[in-house]
Amino acid sequence: MSLPYRLRHRASRWLAGPFLMLLALLLHALPALAESPRLATLDWTLAETLSALDTPPVAVGQVDAYHAWVREPALPSSVTDLGLRTQPNLELLASLDPERILVTPMFSNLTPRLERIAPVENLALYTPGRDTWTEMRELTHQVAALVDRDAAATRLIEDTEAHLEHLKQERLDDDAPPLLVVQFMDARHVRVFGDNGLYQAVLDRLGLDNAWTGTTNAWGFSLVAIEALAGLDARLVVVEPYPAGVRATLSESGLWQRLIERSRGEPLTLAPVWSFGALPSARRFADQLVGALENDDDR
Repeated sequence: MSLPYRLRHRASRWLAGPFLMLLALLLHALPALAESPRLATLDWTLAETLSALDTPPVAVGQVDAYHAWVREPALPSSVTDLGLRTQPNLELLASLDPERILVTPMFSNLTPRLERIAPVENLALYTPGRDTWTEMRELTHQVAALVDRDAAATRLIEDTEAHLEHLKQERLDDDAPPLLVVQFMDARHVRVFGDNGLYQAVLDRLGLDNAWTGTTNAWGFSLVAIEALAGLDARLVVVEPYPAGVRATLSESGLWQRLIERSRGEPLTLAPVWSFGALPSARRFADQLVGALENDDDR
């Protein structure tokens, strides 16, 4: 039995209202989606920043290694792996038809070849003589300008700084010991982190002291033999991963055991954090470090 005309007319009007509203919302969103440029990058720092701004790149070098070292924010499954960052698959990159390719000075030697595919934007971080945290803020705004996400950049900066301030005020003791942050290269050599690096920038914002006052390179670390750490009175912090076989060798090293004694126990161990990263990596390092210090106090 068919509905009377009046009822059919009312029903059609009732259905049309929500439909037209949904259609209007979709039409409003489409221009924003269309305006988001297709960016590719070889650099994980730029990839993590784009992802934190909710505009992940279409392609990144060494995606699996990104997830092993950077971890968060994770790249969506739609991101294409370009292969080695230093030797990307240029044919694959060209087939993706990116509008722009982002690099850092570490990969600037590839610019002539990349420019045959799309315009290249070179964004710097960790410039000697400049404040690292200021540069991370600037990089965030520079990346955001390329994807029209200025407001998102401001939120990312403000949220990160507020979070680190919360960690400093609410979760850290005032008498936290000086720290010595290292990463093993082999059983005898470590990167020790200090001025001009991400880890130091985080320590500064958390109000924590770094026991390493020696020279560092442009990325904020110095490669030294573990003997160079022997005279330092500090709590050891080891950023993973340990190279294969290193743990077993260290367990038999008298020098390492003396360093542990001076450090007041086994070192605090943190999961891998991208030490050449930007704000997302800074927040992750801060969370892991403060969590390890809290657990250390509870022992």
